[in-house]
Amino acid sequence: MPTLILVRHGRSTANTEGVLAGWTPGVALDERGAAQAAALPGRLAELPLAEIVTSPLQRCQETIRPLLQTRPELTPHTDERIGECHYGDWSGRKLDELKDQPLMEVVQAHPSAAAFPGGESMRAMQTRAAEAVREWNARVERDHGADAVYLMCSHGDIIKSLVADALGLHLDLFQRISVEPCSITAIRYTRLRPFLVRLGDTGDFTSLVPREEPPGDEAPVGGGAGAP
Repeated sequence: MPTLILVRHGRSTANTEGVLAGWTPGVALDERGAAQAAALPGRLAELPLAEIVTSPLQRCQETIRPLLQTRPELTPHTDERIGECHYGDWSGRKLDELKDQPLMEVVQAHPSAAAFPGGESMRAMQTRAAEAVREWNARVERDHGADAVYLMCSHGDIIKSLVADALGLHLDLFQRISVEPCSITAIRYTRLRPFLVRLGDTGDFTSLVPREEPPGDEAPVGGGAGAP
């Protein structure tokens, strides 16, 4: 079965503003995110990509644009199932305003029980994304062979939930996984089990440098902004 390259979108204006973007329209890459996207073709230059699939959201479309410019033979496919979690009434709100909501504790410690008001549950998010991957695996293998490599550009919580699915981890453990903006995660699928071969690879270790204010115990909902 194919190897899936998961790319989280580059850093967005919502990431730097501490906003839970969700499906809010008009959320673009910031200056650093655009630079991350511009570097993506070089990072993936050795990979023969069979297909490119992307979330419909602007920040993902902008992230893969430089890659598509270097691979004119590829036509991108948009799949809503790998779009961001539907955060409902939380969409567009500051994370600082949400951190004391009782639901946030559930999102952190028991995400399989978390459902966003006016939105979807985290279980539904993982299910739709995993179903999309399985369908694309079959399609890519049918059209390009079992050794094909293809790419999906998606979002932090989606990618983390797909990693948990690949590792056989309960969704309640997915907040222990971290994927930074424009990081690359690779999963090789086989008939019996998937293998996680890369996780959140940015090629940059600056995010590991100790900070004046170390990160807290909670996982950033929607994915963090990466290194400062």
